[in-house]
Amino acid sequence: MIEVNDLQKEYLEDETSTRALRGVTFTINKGEFISIMGPSGSGKSTLIQILSFLDRPTGGVYKFQGKSIESMTDQELAHVRNKDMGFVFQSFNLLSRLTVHDNVEVPLLYSDIPPAARKALVVEAIKSVGLEEKTYSEAGKLSGGQKQRVAIARALVTDPNVIFADEPTGNLDSESGLQIMEILASLHKKGRTILLVTHETQTAEFADRIIRMKDGRVESDEKVVAHSLRGPLK
Repeated sequence: MIEVNDLQKEYLEDETSTRALRGVTFTINKGEFISIMGPSGSGKSTLIQILSFLDRPTGGVYKFQGKSIESMTDQELAHVRNKDMGFVFQSFNLLSRLTVHDNVEVPLLYSDIPPAARKALVVEAIKSVGLEEKTYSEAGKLSGGQKQRVAIARALVTDPNVIFADEPTGNLDSESGLQIMEILASLHKKGRTILLVTHETQTAEFADRIIRMKDGRVESDEKVVAHSLRGPLK
């Protein structure tokens, strides 16, 4: 699904060059659950921006579903991003005065899906995260864990090929964080491809593989083998 080869990213500001990515290479297959870890300045945020079509590399190759993004226009990238990618953010990014239903429906408003079909998709997405009783509650009145579940439902509603989760437990207590990771793990078991960015080791270990970044490079890319040893998130 995702293939990057010798990926480079360089930023120029006031004639000063900063190399954020220095030859990143890996592949992600359909149905995998990948965690990306690394300290501040490691390049993981830049990498995720490129993988999710928010930025372009300055060197190397990035292929999404077999197609190089270099050959795609900004309009084509936006279309693929809306259709094939779902997003879960640390800060939830919900419209607090809208209901749960209306927040989850937002990605569908850019499609040509008729209203009745949209409603069915929204109901199913909300059900998948166990928030049926909050469907018509204002998002701003929910707890942090509930807000993140709404964000996951919103990410799911377009039936994307990959879900990007950027520090999804970062603003949550340990119990709520564990609930969110269990939902993501359940989605993975159903065949979803998930790409998670986190600085928490126990959160990262819900994945199949952990890619560790350092100084713009892949420091390690290892399989997770001890799923059964997971405990509460710290």
